[in-house]
Amino acid sequence: MDTHMIEARDLSKHYGSLHAVRGVSFEVKTGEIFGILGPNGAGKTTTLEMLEALRTIDGGSATVAGHDVAREPEAVKRAIGVQIQSAAFFDKVRLEELLSFALSVYHVRGVTPRELLDRVQLTDKARSYPEQLSGGQLQRFSIAMAIAHSPKLLFLDEPTTGLDPQARRNTWDLIRELREDGITILLTTHYMDEAELLCDRLAIMDNGSIIALDSPDALVQKLLDTGFSKTREVRPATLDGVFIQLTGKELRD
Repeated sequence: MDTHMIEARDLSKHYGSLHAVRGVSFEVKTGEIFGILGPNGAGKTTTLEMLEALRTIDGGSATVAGHDVAREPEAVKRAIGVQIQSAAFFDKVRLEELLSFALSVYHVRGVTPRELLDRVQLTDKARSYPEQLSGGQLQRFSIAMAIAHSPKLLFLDEPTTGLDPQARRNTWDLIRELREDGITILLTTHYMDEAELLCDRLAIMDNGSIIALDSPDALVQKLLDTGFSKTREVRPATLDGVFIQLTGKELRD
């Protein structure tokens, strides 16, 4: 088995005079959850779209699941699943029908729409339309669509943006379960707690470049080694914890 699911070498992307991605290099190990952090405009989404063979690579090279992205884009697309931040579906097509269509497109046998819906805790919504789902439900359904063909690698672009604490935590549980099923995961996020809890390693991007790459613990330790300390006392509980304790962690849609 290959030890690396992704190998990116000096990736670059230009939009006219804008240098959106500047010589980005990193590897994602098979079986890990790898995160990319950065402010808006840092180049995170553009980097993902190049790896997904959705945008041309202006400079450098990348292999995904053993396939050269520039030379074998269709093989890359068959090997990956993509869940974007703002997924759009036909409003008047039921969830089980949308999944049935996805399974037929990928010629998947032995998997049913109901099994996929059960995987993301949406079995009771099989006959519902996308427009009837809450934000958390829609995100989970988009993940079900992305894993319909059992991809080797799953791209998640800010998967919990706009979700309430319960929905966020249940999405985290789902992401961990997918990794346990053997799916390598590359995600972007703006939430530091999400990155720290989920990711084996992190790349921090700014102005189109990677400025740090390591495990969450190692990145924190490097900061502490500089003599950094918080002026505010750090308490063992947070307001997020209060909310979960009072309202319950179980999924509530």
